[in-house]
Amino acid sequence: MMTSGMFWTWFLPGIWVTIQVTIYSAALAAAVAFIVGPLRTSRFWIVRFLAGTYFEIFRGTSALVLMFWMFFALPLFGWQLVPMWAGVSALGLTYGAYGSEIVRGALAAVDPAQREAGIALSFTRFQRLRRIELPQAWPEMIPPFNNLLIELLKGTALVSVITVADMTFAGNLVRLGSNESAPIYTLLLVLYFVIAFVLTRGMRVVERHAKANIGQAPEKQPGFLSRKLSARGESAQAGTQSAGGIG
Repeated sequence: MMTSGMFWTWFLPGIWVTIQVTIYSAALAAAVAFIVGPLRTSRFWIVRFLAGTYFEIFRGTSALVLMFWMFFALPLFGWQLVPMWAGVSALGLTYGAYGSEIVRGALAAVDPAQREAGIALSFTRFQRLRRIELPQAWPEMIPPFNNLLIELLKGTALVSVITVADMTFAGNLVRLGSNESAPIYTLLLVLYFVIAFVLTRGMRVVERHAKANIGQAPEKQPGFLSRKLSARGESAQAGTQSAGGIG
């Protein structure tokens, strides 16, 4: 039977390991995304080709198999990675490829007139990217980055197969010791949901600040009462118009 002692002994350290893997993998993925994404818009075809090749390779391979390769096959070439860094590298490189497409798409959506203004001001490509394009594209990147971050969080469960003691690894150990499956895996689902919810709220705060920095007012969602009153008003107006049409 699972006890509170098992939670403090196994699950709590596992939660911290999961958070660490998420942070490190997200940092690597962000670095990859903001390097490969702009390179895919380069005016030099060889740069676009190399960046596109990276994107296609890592988008088309399994993160789990890549993790196995880095942990079991890479030592054959003289590089030995500890389990956590093998997992972080595999996740960061894989999700960084997805992130690069988000960056590329957001940069492509910037008004061409803005880039032309930068050219007229004799800005270099890097200056246009840093001062004009990225500040305007950044708010559009945050919602898909939020989704990608949640997917990355859920993907951290894969590191348990290479003996990284994350939440999933701890849950499996507790299940073997207590012979209980439903309570343990239910608790794991709740823990992943709570972390994902906190990350989502944090990203929404970042999105509001990013939009405020470029002069976009955040959209305010109407409350429940306001929506009900609005719906009643629209229904009443529609009824009045219908009655007038019949008369």
